[in-house]
Amino acid sequence: MTTATVLLILLSILIAGSLSFFQYSYKAKNKSKVSLFLAFLRFGSIFGILLLLINPIVTKNTLVTIKTPLPIIVDNSSSISFLNANEKAIELYKKIQSNADLQEKFDVQSYQFSNDFEPAETFDFKGTQTNIDVVAKNLKSIYKNVIYPTVLITDGNQTSGNDYVYTFNAANKVYPVIVGDTTTFLDFKINQLNVNKYAFLKNKFPVEAFLQYSGTKSVTADFIISQGNIVFSKQSITFSPSKKTATLSILLPANKIGVQIFKATISSKEKEKNSYNNNKNFAVEVIDQKTNIAIVSAINHPDLGALKRAIESNVQRKVIIVKPNEINTLQDFNVLILYQPTNAFKTLFERNKAAGINTFIITGNNTDFNFLNQQQENFSFKMSGQKEDYLAVFNAQFNLFAVENIGFENLPPLQNAFGTITTKGVVSVLLSSKIRTIDTGAPLLAFTENQGKRSAYLFGENSWKWRLQTHVSNQLFEKYDVFMDKIIQFLASNNSKKSLVVEHESFYNSGEAIEITAQFFNKNYEFDEKARLTIAVTNTKTKQTKNYDLLKGNSFYKVNLDGLKAGLYAFTIKELNSKTTYSSSFEILDFDIEKQFVNPDVEKLTQLATQTKGKAYFTDQIDVLIKTLLENEEYKAIQKNIVTKTPLIDWIWLLVLISIFLATEWFVRKYNGLL
Repeated sequence: MTTATVLLILLSILIAGSLSFFQYSYKAKNKSKVSLFLAFLRFGSIFGILLLLINPIVTKNTLVTIKTPLPIIVDNSSSISFLNANEKAIELYKKIQSNADLQEKFDVQSYQFSNDFEPAETFDFKGTQTNIDVVAKNLKSIYKNVIYPTVLITDGNQTSGNDYVYTFNAANKVYPVIVGDTTTFLDFKINQLNVNKYAFLKNKFPVEAFLQYSGTKSVTADFIISQGNIVFSKQSITFSPSKKTATLSILLPANKIGVQIFKATISSKEKEKNSYNNNKNFAVEVIDQKTNIAIVSAINHPDLGALKRAIESNVQRKVIIVKPNEINTLQDFNVLILYQPTNAFKTLFERNKAAGINTFIITGNNTDFNFLNQQQENFSFKMSGQKEDYLAVFNAQFNLFAVENIGFENLPPLQNAFGTITTKGVVSVLLSSKIRTIDTGAPLLAFTENQGKRSAYLFGENSWKWRLQTHVSNQLFEKYDVFMDKIIQFLASNNSKKSLVVEHESFYNSGEAIEITAQFFNKNYEFDEKARLTIAVTNTKTKQTKNYDLLKGNSFYKVNLDGLKAGLYAFTIKELNSKTTYSSSFEILDFDIEKQFVNPDVEKLTQLATQTKGKAYFTDQIDVLIKTLLENEEYKAIQKNIVTKTPLIDWIWLLVLISIFLATEWFVRKYNGLL
């Protein structure tokens, strides 16, 4: 409290004393005890009011002892119970948590983790994932700028997240308590399978398998990939104490459309403690890529044959060459290649306006550009009757689909009428043109997409020379044929806008997050934030149905279906206001990643302890751990002096006391007839 404040308080006492003396003693006719009491009440009320006006700051010092935090973190994943270590883990936790000496020295706090991290004092060991990385991230967030030890009771077998060895704060010691049997058992394990989720019909797709062996002798095992009773691949692998891993690459045929489930198995004549990790199911969705293409031309040209051969190099493509008046039904085709259109194509263009089939327009010396100006709105042509050779310039920023530069700059020039080609609207240019060394700035090969309809334009004839040149350069037509297949694949995929768009996988592994997202658009194709979406999920075997609401996110609706058992499920998403529906299915594969282990990961946990200058302990060394924590002089309680400054105006009781003084004075004066 400052000197000025003290002087003001003394002045307040003088003023309050003077006023009360003047009213009840100086002017009083008889000085009774009542007058003295009233003078006291008046002094108290006036002094209290003056104190509030001065509003001095009252300082209070409080000594607080802050202990070092000691987080005890227990692995609550199902791998602990699978290793028969759940009871031991609880026993160790209770022994550390209830130790009186530790409680006196530390602020003991309990947590659990599996796929998430949270405070807990009871554990059920039913977590479907083990993410030790999330422990490190949460500890950094909770205990900022604090030096503390961490006791981590776990088997160290992580199934998700980043490598936890280097994510813990190196300044804070971690003491892993390793639970589970550390005895080395003979065990074969399919560590990982890499496979694409999609494959095209009648193609082959690769499967990469990473196999692991644990044991002390040389053994031979068979790796088999099968589907039902059909074996697609069988290979023998020899393991030894010095060769404990193997990587295999296998090509499997995609012979059936739809989701195909395969089973990978590693087995031998040796007896294993855990055979669950010898099998792993995986699935691939086989897509029918079959496409019917019509090349429509009123003239004969070598380009037609080159296009047909390049496109049909993919066995899923079927090409016919027809004249404009020979097409009866447009619905028979997925893509129309219109080669050098003229007025003879007028009927075809008009019919396609209703059919909406994607087109690939190729121009040349015989093209009627005035007619083409009338039939499309993506380009404007001002062409002369003079011919010109155009070289190609590859645009590396093109991103409509992935395409490789096959050496376009070195390919022969295409021939087209000389003139100006102007783009209108949004056009993606893959190849621009140049005349000798001069860039024209005009497109040579370009793509457009408008209201779900896709188009491609090639401004030049003699592309057969491109196919021939790639064969001369590479002894194969493959590069050019793949390039042409990419164009056809783009045109064959119709991306028309739907009001209800749903994204989901065709299959999930047990224990994975099963999330389905949806977007609902109004008639203006704007995201509808007021949509009401529900989903009905039915197990096709048990016929049991569960209903959920989809929750709104920033620009989508989402539902989480975690907890469903392995099996095939059909589902329907419905928008309740418009009654729009979407139906599909997915399959949950029987795969529990937490059952893949037979031993704790001693090496990783020891590495973690070394990285943080701590030490790893086994279950029979818990007393040593407690002793280490108690004897460590780094962790001492800190006594802090907490200074609290409170303005007097915040004291509600002073206002109450002033009110009591004033009320009592009024009642006493009233009672004694002094009013």
